[in-house]
Amino acid sequence: MSMAGKKVPFAEGKDEFVEKKSRFIGHIFQVTSTQQAMDQIKRMQKEFWDASCVAYAYIVEEGQVMRFSDAGEPQGTAGMPILEVLKKEGIFDVLCVVVRYFGGIKLGAGGLTRAYGHGAKIAVDTAGVAEMVPFRQGSIPCDYSLFETVRSLMPAFDAQEDDVEYSDHVVIHFSIPDEKFDGFAAQVVDSTSGRVNPQKGEVSLRAKRVK
Repeated sequence: MSMAGKKVPFAEGKDEFVEKKSRFIGHIFQVTSTQQAMDQIKRMQKEFWDASCVAYAYIVEEGQVMRFSDAGEPQGTAGMPILEVLKKEGIFDVLCVVVRYFGGIKLGAGGLTRAYGHGAKIAVDTAGVAEMVPFRQGSIPCDYSLFETVRSLMPAFDAQEDDVEYSDHVVIHFSIPDEKFDGFAAQVVDSTSGRVNPQKGEVSLRAKRVK
């Protein structure tokens, strides 16, 4: 799988709900290896040592490794529903842990499956989903008189200002989705009557929130 276009968690996320007095707490983490996932799971097991269950699922290694655990719940009612949510959302490099504090009322297999799936879904929604997009770095040397003109063109092309150097002239350092660089550069040249010409830099992948 190409890294570009891959969906990952935008951030860590946490949310919870109560179902028939049982408290479910869903957590999303960004992890890139089985080791990272297991280290985080151990931390969660330690933090929630008094919970009835700490179920989890993770997807790493470009989707080649998918693991889940019911952590004592009836087989297929906890880890698998969590994993199914992650697969349905199409996200990678992700660990979801759903903690349960039993409230004294049994939910049954169907109820458990729905509850753990819901715990995973609300955690994903809180964390958000990002897509790995190629961003081009660039620089724009220009006179002070054209600074605001150039700057005003940036939002329409999703260009992000990274830094500005002030000396005898101004240099704007920026990042922009690679596919938009040429259009942005052409607009800058046109709007400044050819007096300003953006310079291309390196390309790197960045997470851009899509949900």
